[in-house]
Amino acid sequence: MDPTSRGRGDEGADPAAAHLSAVTLIINGTERTLTLDHRTTVLDALRLHLGLTGAKKGCDHGQCGACTVLVDGRRANSCLLLAVAQDGARITTVEGLADGDRLDPLQEAFLERDAFQCGYCTPGQICSGIGMLGEARDGFPSHVTAPTAPVGPVALDAAEIRERMSGNLCRCGAYPRIVEAIGDVAS
Repeated sequence: MDPTSRGRGDEGADPAAAHLSAVTLIINGTERTLTLDHRTTVLDALRLHLGLTGAKKGCDHGQCGACTVLVDGRRANSCLLLAVAQDGARITTVEGLADGDRLDPLQEAFLERDAFQCGYCTPGQICSGIGMLGEARDGFPSHVTAPTAPVGPVALDAAEIRERMSGNLCRCGAYPRIVEAIGDVAS
């Protein structure tokens, strides 16, 4: 008998099962229940368990933004979120932004402005852009928002957009076009 299990009544229990939990996530509007290891991140649940590969594993440390998704409408680095802690959350990935064949306005703006090169960071850039547009609309200030700015929606000029998107890196350097695309949707 394993001395660590003595007296707990779990003799014969599958030790691997002790590290698993059923997690229900609402992914792009569809409820999905998965049995996951407690250490599984939202990013790995999306990519490895659900086959949604839009969110990319860039740095796996929350520093590049390639894995950005929307969690209950707020942008988040999915590589830093444990899936078990998001039980019941509504998660939107880049795959869930379009309405059938109709792209989200920000997706359209990225195409019109040619705001991508290799495309690796683009899903995270778009999800982050949608999240930051919501934050500005809801009146959340950024580091560059004037302290004297009125309470309420924040006007998004190029400086505001650059600051708010600073957590999303583009190795190809498409930043000017990304800022223009977001600016098109913000106006």
